[in-house]
Amino acid sequence: MSSAFAIRTMRPGEIELALEWARQEGWNPGVDDALDFYNTDPSGFLVGAIREVPVGCISVVKYGDDFAFLGLFMVHPDFRGKGYGKKLWERGIASAEGRTIGLDGVLAQQANYQRAGFEVAYRTVRYGGVAKAPPAAGILATPIAPDRLEGLQRYDAGMFPEPRKTFVSLWCGAPAKRKSVVARSSGKIRGYGTIRRCFEGHKIGPLFANDPETASAILSTLIPVAKGKRIYIDVPADNIEGVRLAESLGLQPVFETARMYRGPAPALPLKRIFGVTTLELG
Repeated sequence: MSSAFAIRTMRPGEIELALEWARQEGWNPGVDDALDFYNTDPSGFLVGAIREVPVGCISVVKYGDDFAFLGLFMVHPDFRGKGYGKKLWERGIASAEGRTIGLDGVLAQQANYQRAGFEVAYRTVRYGGVAKAPPAAGILATPIAPDRLEGLQRYDAGMFPEPRKTFVSLWCGAPAKRKSVVARSSGKIRGYGTIRRCFEGHKIGPLFANDPETASAILSTLIPVAKGKRIYIDVPADNIEGVRLAESLGLQPVFETARMYRGPAPALPLKRIFGVTTLELG
């Protein structure tokens, strides 16, 4: 290990490099993710550098006082096997002291994460392909107004381990970057979803809904945004209706991860989570 190796908080532009590394690893992040990821928790993105040259990174984004989510853990191939990843991991874990930490682990790394104190909570399956929009079934999903996010933030808080008002305002309040829609009944939110352009195709996430019919109505509005290109949805395998819905669109399993937690696992309403928001920030 080089004595010049040092870990520090990322500067705003460096997350672009981290997402480029993620693209090269085949993770297919969104083309407009960088700034909104960073602004969710600027202290949560760390870079390991040798004489100011970035060689690795990790994100441990904090939500409230009790939860954090780990992602973007990478060392550039030219610098692997030198102990830099271990140092980044230790610093990232330490930055979330006292919090439950979540992550989405690929199959090849799950045993390593378990040795680090993480336990599997549920499987997540990525479904992908060219999808035909389902019928709306009489439920209307309309664009989210960026200046009316309070109700959406409250609804989202019931689907995530901690309230994430900043993230929701960034993710859903930027119609030039992503399309987000909400379904209501009698003035109450029944679900919402977001689609974003990625380096390959589009991803839908989150896709939260009170029932499969609402999730289908949201998809009927979001899928046409892809204009016939491939879409991807990360579906908790325990949500049987979510799996059926993805399969009914003609999507196929292409990738699998496990949601894992270090610390008490939060109780999430998986039957209402038809699509995980992101594998990077939870």
